[in-house]
Amino acid sequence: MAIVAEAPGFLQVFSDGSVKRFAPEISAALPELSNGYRSKDVIIDPSRPISARIFLPETKNSNTRLPVLVYFHGGGFCIGSTTWFGYHHFLGDLCFTSQSIVVSVDYRLAPENRLPIAYDDCYFALDWLSTHIYTDPWLEQADLSRVFLSGDSAGGNISHHVALQVMRNRPNYVTVVGLLIIHPYFGSERRTEREMAVEAAGDVEMNDMFWRLSLPEGSSRDHFACNFEMAELSKIGWQQFPAVTVFVAGLDFLKERGVMYAEFLKRKGVREVKLVEAEGESHVYHVFRPESEATRLLQQQMSEFMIDPKRRISSKIGL
Repeated sequence: MAIVAEAPGFLQVFSDGSVKRFAPEISAALPELSNGYRSKDVIIDPSRPISARIFLPETKNSNTRLPVLVYFHGGGFCIGSTTWFGYHHFLGDLCFTSQSIVVSVDYRLAPENRLPIAYDDCYFALDWLSTHIYTDPWLEQADLSRVFLSGDSAGGNISHHVALQVMRNRPNYVTVVGLLIIHPYFGSERRTEREMAVEAAGDVEMNDMFWRLSLPEGSSRDHFACNFEMAELSKIGWQQFPAVTVFVAGLDFLKERGVMYAEFLKRKGVREVKLVEAEGESHVYHVFRPESEATRLLQQQMSEFMIDPKRRISSKIGL
């Protein structure tokens, strides 16, 4: 069988449609307290399947209601897992720093499950959360009036689309009050200036491959899943959209897409949009270097956004 698509070290897709994934270093969940938090794996829906890893911080008061951060991992919709070492340690430390319950979702991956399946899986995770706060002792402190959606790369894309579904459906069981979008993975048929640079050719080719594998067959990069300009929401929906902070990395060739996304939200009338740049950092640096100084700063910025809605983090790039 011939290899028809490949992300070296992560993914091979063969001519018969079969897929082989190579997992990097992974971390097991630790139900016992370690480094200020506990973690465990749960099944959200065995029939799809969808699972999650829950991170619960050590708190001084067990009666305190805690905000909930629902996190979606990146990986071009084709790879990635809650179990990866970088995600486990980044989210565990974040849950303690922010004093929040983190629910990290493992959704179904493309190309076996093309978009919008990942969006539906992640939206369903909110449904699951709303019912299990009454049956899972790890969620008994969860405050569903303070839910935040977050994710990196493709997970940032998912956060955007899940928020759109929330605004359209208006569920009464959960209130999404903020989005923390990290290095969002968007695209279009029209290239950005950085994407057209000679030195970006390898990254562009890889991203085009992931879009071919994840979008519905026959779709262009102007499909609504890829191109945020195609989003459909009423004017009042945009005005009531949750507060958004978009994080970009200075060395990331997708930085322009993040800036454009923040500007798009502002034009649509979203009331609170911030753009924060990590200068000198690369795409999803927090996953590959979860204990770096830059990652610690990102965790602090995210925590400030979640802890006090009136004291939003400052932006280096004004909109």
